[in-house]
Amino acid sequence: MTSKKEDFEFDTWTNIDFTDDEVDKLSRKNDRKFATFKKRIKDTDQFKVEANVFDDSTYAALYKLVQEGHITALGGPISSGKEAIVFEAYGKDDSEIAIKIYRINTSSFRQMKDYLTGDPRFSGIGSDKRDIVLAWTRKEFANLKRARDGGVRVPDPIAVKLNVLVMELIGVEGNVAPKLQSIELENPLLAYEIIRDFMKKLHISGLVHGDLSEYNILVHDGELCIIDIGQAVTHRHPKASTYLHRDCENISKFFSRNGVETSKEILYDYITQKSP
Repeated sequence: MTSKKEDFEFDTWTNIDFTDDEVDKLSRKNDRKFATFKKRIKDTDQFKVEANVFDDSTYAALYKLVQEGHITALGGPISSGKEAIVFEAYGKDDSEIAIKIYRINTSSFRQMKDYLTGDPRFSGIGSDKRDIVLAWTRKEFANLKRARDGGVRVPDPIAVKLNVLVMELIGVEGNVAPKLQSIELENPLLAYEIIRDFMKKLHISGLVHGDLSEYNILVHDGELCIIDIGQAVTHRHPKASTYLHRDCENISKFFSRNGVETSKEILYDYITQKSP
């Protein structure tokens, strides 16, 4: 694939700051409101179960996001995994949002680094576990914006701070949208064509999802929405082609089981062929 100058500039992310700035450090040290905020979260039953996800920097990130108006009310957890936990919340104008907090201590940082290494946006990333997780969080935010701008239905990214990502909630309060794998498709061919076009639009935007399957596609209000896009890589990643072949295999196998005539090769050719 031939890279344009503007593509190179888009893929290059220089001077990434993975740590708190001095204002954040001072606010944590001197702001009594922050101390009250931190205590309130610690003392709330719905957060005690997931207390290990909250360290001082995570509290500070949430506090700054509240100060900036991105979060107005924080609800309970709606999804929990080894790498991250997702909370439901309210944002500006009472909009329903999701807050994804990556775990600094338990995330699979070696696997994360495999996706970061070779991505020109993160050429300066080292081996520090915390830096890798923070870079991953910003990477997911950047990937969501790029996918959305390319016409792919993904959660709308709202804000990012350290290991905390704020985005649109797919579903409604207390009821997260189901995954594609858990529902009975009324029209498998139409669903396949929609996902196929999403994959092509993502490819045109310069990204490969890298872990796409029926387990990270949500269904809500008759729409399909791709999630978990943190690992998506640019075309210049050394494993981009391998990841795309794997995505095509996962998606073609799922829809073949649902009666759609397709294959990994057919899907790959459709995604990579140039539009007339």
